Amino acid sequence: MSLYGPWHLYLMATLYILAGILHFLKPKMYKRIIPSYLPGHGFIVVISGIVEIILGLAVFYPPTRNAALYGIIIMLTFFLPVHFFMLNNKKAGMGLPKWALFARIPLQFVLMFWSFWYLNIS
Repeated sequence: MSLYGPWHLYLMATLYILAGILHFLKPKMYKRIIPSYLPGHGFIVVISGIVEIILGLAVFYPPTRNAALYGIIIMLTFFLPVHFFMLNNKKAGMGLPKWALFARIPLQFVLMFWSFWYLNIS
């Protein structure tokens, strides 16, 4: 099975893999940003980390690439409430300036578009 695609596709995939690994290296940080109305913060951190790693790896291989890209878009959609929670909860905001917390919301849509851009290149 050959790998092909632009270098920035592999950069994106690697970033999701690294983000997923961080869920296991810094679980407290991720638990803090999960909205309080959701139960099982530890479970959510583990599952979301596993999903990010799997989707990142799946982007590398043409047969699974499109499904992984759609999965990333869906995952980023599910992550949107986290960004609003961070904006409205001082502890979850981790001391980041308000402008940075606001900027994270449209950044989610940029990341979705980045994934969408690569659909059907395989």
